[in-house]
Amino acid sequence: MKRLVAIVGPTGIGKSRLALHLAGRFNGEIISADSRQVYRYLDIGTAKPSPQELSLIPHHLIDIIDPNDDFSLATYQELAYRAIEDIFKRQRLPFLVGGSGMYVKAALEGWQVPKVSPDREFRYNVEKRASESGVDELYEELVRVDPEAARKIDRRNVRRVIRALEVYARAEKPFSELGYKKAPAFDSFIIGLTAERAALYRTVDRRVDAMIERGLLWEVENLLKMGYHLNLPSMSGIGYRQVGQFLNGELTLEAAIQKIKTETHRFIRHQYAWFRLKDEKIHWFDVEHRGDVEIEKALSEFINSE
Repeated sequence: MKRLVAIVGPTGIGKSRLALHLAGRFNGEIISADSRQVYRYLDIGTAKPSPQELSLIPHHLIDIIDPNDDFSLATYQELAYRAIEDIFKRQRLPFLVGGSGMYVKAALEGWQVPKVSPDREFRYNVEKRASESGVDELYEELVRVDPEAARKIDRRNVRRVIRALEVYARAEKPFSELGYKKAPAFDSFIIGLTAERAALYRTVDRRVDAMIERGLLWEVENLLKMGYHLNLPSMSGIGYRQVGQFLNGELTLEAAIQKIKTETHRFIRHQYAWFRLKDEKIHWFDVEHRGDVEIEKALSEFINSE
């Protein structure tokens, strides 16, 4: 059986650092499972690996599209599987690494993702409705047409709500009924990194401050000068949206930074809904109490198992 290693967990926990270490130790290559790192020019706010880190270990699905290009879960899954097979052919070990739960689950569980292409006109009209009537009305519509999808989608995640409505409108079937699972042709070992919540919040707060010092404001300003508007899906990520509000005079810098931190805390809670501590398929390691040696030992046992 072909083998794949996934490293999951909340933002700021140290997934990328561990992936670099393990990939070097076990002859591996890294496949990003981050919904923002696929975009070129979004570097600081996405905590993208540095050029030096990218040169140490081969990375896949980073910097593959422009910020105004369409990108879907189906596209990601197709590219991820292509990269995985390519790594297998070279007899190396693929490491799927990232905090975008939907991307990780789709790859590991073999979701049969509805291949409904984006409809720009539909999205424009629904986005207009959301701005005029509010997100709650949009979410309630999803509850009526596809309650199962609504149960799994955060009502504040407007893009996902719109996508579910788009699939329903185009396919004339609920989003939740179109997909099913087909186990991929590899065995997975899932490493989960976690930490005490308050300590993790302190870590990500320091990371936000570091992003500001490294030039996040310049990065967003430059993206806007290049013609990439804040209403693009790529620019809706945490950090870019809030800095954009500061640049537009809607927030003070202090308020924008605090909002980034608060939204990151909320996102971490959402990530734990995707990667549950009670999930027996995930081998959890508390980064404050268990080190790389224990993780290496567990991974080595998986690799050498029959």
